[in-house]
Amino acid sequence: MSLRNRLDDNSALARDGLGTEGVSHWRQRLLTEVNLDDLARLTTQQRRTRLEKVVGHLLSREGPVLSDRERSALIRRVVDEALGLGVLEPLLADDSVTEIMVNGPNDIYVERAGRVERINTTFASENQLMQTIDRIVSQVNRRVDESSPMVDARLPTGERVNVIIPPLSLTGPTITIRRFPKPFTIQQLAAKGSLDEHTGALLAALVRAHFNVIIAGGTGSGKTTFLNALSAFAPNSERIVTIEDSAELQLQQEHVIRLESRPPNMEGSGQITIRDLVRNSLRMRPDRIIIGEVRGAETLDMLQAMNTGHDGSLATVHANSADDAVYRLLTLASMSEVKIPFEAIQDQINAAVDVIVHLSRYADGSRRVGEIGVVTSTRREEFRLTPVLRFDAKPIDATGKVPGEFHRFPLPDHIAERITNAGETVPPVFTEAPSRAPLGAAL
Repeated sequence: MSLRNRLDDNSALARDGLGTEGVSHWRQRLLTEVNLDDLARLTTQQRRTRLEKVVGHLLSREGPVLSDRERSALIRRVVDEALGLGVLEPLLADDSVTEIMVNGPNDIYVERAGRVERINTTFASENQLMQTIDRIVSQVNRRVDESSPMVDARLPTGERVNVIIPPLSLTGPTITIRRFPKPFTIQQLAAKGSLDEHTGALLAALVRAHFNVIIAGGTGSGKTTFLNALSAFAPNSERIVTIEDSAELQLQQEHVIRLESRPPNMEGSGQITIRDLVRNSLRMRPDRIIIGEVRGAETLDMLQAMNTGHDGSLATVHANSADDAVYRLLTLASMSEVKIPFEAIQDQINAAVDVIVHLSRYADGSRRVGEIGVVTSTRREEFRLTPVLRFDAKPIDATGKVPGEFHRFPLPDHIAERITNAGETVPPVFTEAPSRAPLGAAL
C-alpha cells in the first residue's frame, strides 16, 4: 500500500469526542501538509516523528481546545493509522503482551503472563479491520480475499501473524499475532522456575557435547524461547544454519546463517519450503543445523542430516509428551513423497535423536520443562525413552499457582560416558539415585 493511500485511509481513527468526521478532517489536513517524496526517504521512526510534529502543529494552529491526554491520543491514533496498524499499535508496543487475538472488529484478546484477557479496545468497523489486514499482508506481497482467505505473514519487527477471513471465519476477519519472543538464557529460565539449575547444566553439557536435541510441547509452551536459550551453548567457533518459517531465533554467535521459508506469491509460484532450505543447508558446510519447527516431510531430511555428520542439531516439534514426540517424528517423516519402510524410518530416529525435552504449560499460565528423556533404543527396536527429569505437578493452590517437584533420574552409563568423553561434566545429581528438587518461581 502506498504512503498516500495509508494517509488517506477512510477508516475511523478514534472515539475521543471529536467524532469520525472531525478525525477525517485532520487526516485530510495532514495529507495536504506533508511532502510525500521527502517522507518516503525517511525511516519508519523518522516518519512517525515527522507526522507527530505536523499533526501537533495543525492542532495548535487550527484545532479545538483539548486536554493533554486527548491531544496526545488523537495524534497517536492519526499517526498509528497512517504508518502502523491502528488500534493494534499500542498492544505491539506493550512488552507484557505475548499474543494478540482479534476475533472480528469488536473482540480483541491479549495474552499476558500466560493468561488470556479481553481488552476494551475495538476497531471502528469491519472495514477498518480489513484495511489493517491488507497492510499486514501487503508487506509480504500477499493478498487476502474470498479466493485466498488464509495467510501467514511476519511483521517487519518479527512478529508472526496468521489471518483468516470470511467465509472461512464465521466470526469475521480474525488476526492472531505471536509476539517476537524475548530471548532468555537458561540461567534466567531456571531463576523463573522453568527448570532447576542442575538440569540447566546438564542441557548445556548435552548441547556442547553435540547431542541431537528435540524440544517438544504444545502451542504456546515456550518451545522457541527454550530453543533460543539452548542454542546459546553452541561454541562461538561453529558455523550454524538456522531454518524457520518466520525468523524468530536470536542467536548470539558470530557465524550464523539465518534462512527463512517463503510462501507462494499472488500468482501461486515462488514458494520455498522448510524442506527446500534443509536440503540446501547440507551444501553450506554447517556444523549445526537448527530448525525452528518440523511439521512435515522435512523431518526425514532433518533425520538424515543428523545421521550424516551434523551432530548437535536442534529442532522443535508439536507433541503432548516426550513419548508422543518420538512417534510424531515418525509420522512426519513418513509424509515424504519418498516411500521408505516404517522400520527404516524407525531406525533413522533411533540413530539420530538423542534427547527429547518436553515443555508443558500449566493451569496458572506457567511454562516448565515437564519431562526430559534420552533415546536408548537402537536400530529397529521399539522406541525406548529413559527418563532423566520429570516435573510432578500438584493441584492448583489457593494463590492460583501450580506447585510441584522436579524428579531427577540417573543418566544411562553410555550417555554419561559420551558427555565426559566430549570434555564436559555430568552434574552429580544425574549420576546418583533418583532425587527431588523443590520448585521455585514459575515463568
